[in-house]
Amino acid sequence: MKILGIDPGSRKAGWALIEKKGRKTIYLSSGTLRYDKIDNFMDRLGVIYASIEELMKEHSPDEVSVESLIYVKSVTSLAKLAQARGAMLAAIIPSHKGKVFEYSPNLIKSAVSGYGHADKSAIEKTMKMIFGKIEFSTNDESDALAIALCHALNAGKVIIGNKKTKSSSRSLKSVFKDRI
Repeated sequence: MKILGIDPGSRKAGWALIEKKGRKTIYLSSGTLRYDKIDNFMDRLGVIYASIEELMKEHSPDEVSVESLIYVKSVTSLAKLAQARGAMLAAIIPSHKGKVFEYSPNLIKSAVSGYGHADKSAIEKTMKMIFGKIEFSTNDESDALAIALCHALNAGKVIIGNKKTKSSSRSLKSVFKDRI
């Protein structure tokens, strides 16, 4: 199963593609989509939609994982992030209905590093430890890889109310025990 992880943004967005083969998780590709040279925000939304649509066609993932909205101090920034994320989801959902999953930033950090408040450099270091020496162009790219890995680790968990029940989940340590 190929999983595409997306770290949404209105100026740049990270993406990463992994493949889950049985108990193995393999890094395939990653990158950063840049939109910061487009000054008009409304024009940028169209470019965001088109770039995600192209990414989906190019890599044909089976499932997509996206980071949920995060708290930001500026209401304007939050509104722009929400709109950019909406443009991305609009490009994904028609071909992947029921195969799009979102995870909170704290859950992603906790799943991949063991600490829900890990900083960006800790996430990048963890991704390099797990998948090898990858040269990330931005933190958004390493975050996207963490989002994809979080989904690979959480696939099969059922959420009932506020409690998670494990149906076929494994810890990060058990998944990568042969690499340590």
